[in-house]
Amino acid sequence: MKLFLDSAQLAEVKAIADLGLCDGVTTNPTLMAQTGMSLRHLVQEITSLIPGPVSVEVLATEAQEMLKEAEEISKLANNVVVKLPLTPAGLKVCKTLTGRGIKTNVTLCFSSAQALLAARAGATYVSPFLGRLDDVGASGVDLIKEIKALYSMHNLETKILAASIRHPRHVVDSALAGADVATLPAKIFHQLYDHPLTENGLAKFVADSKKAGLSIGEKAPT
Repeated sequence: MKLFLDSAQLAEVKAIADLGLCDGVTTNPTLMAQTGMSLRHLVQEITSLIPGPVSVEVLATEAQEMLKEAEEISKLANNVVVKLPLTPAGLKVCKTLTGRGIKTNVTLCFSSAQALLAARAGATYVSPFLGRLDDVGASGVDLIKEIKALYSMHNLETKILAASIRHPRHVVDSALAGADVATLPAKIFHQLYDHPLTENGLAKFVADSKKAGLSIGEKAPT
């Protein structure tokens, strides 16, 4: 399963990019609004840091305006993916963009029926929101399992992009459920490798090596 960063903060994008483990980035209007930067400049900066897919969402809600914005977004960089809401207008525009060879990410998916429509519209990615479903007593992971079964049964090529990730276990469960991608905030990205036993073990190794005077560059005894 690939890992995307869900952020529009350039400092976060740079830090995660430096790990060499980030396959792409997802953004949304809320995340972009928090930066105070223009959408165009922000997208150009992010796409220069991350060679993988970068999802950028339309702002309009009507199909005609959505399509105009989608066309502009698609021209910002070669690795941009147009993000569309899972609404009738969004699905209509998705179908049109797919016919033009433009990659899409259909977002705000909360049911398998919606995911089926996104796939029928030719979406490159569909984004089920795990955390928001869990918040209302449903199971986001169960939804991913159901979408995976549905797509596999009918040979649908749309990739499942697990979104609204709240903790590291969501990432693991999404992978086990068959998601193709998980997109996670920077905090969760760092939590994937952060474990107290790892830190404690490393501290002991370092202390023991210093006590023994070990050195990688020392010469072997003759």
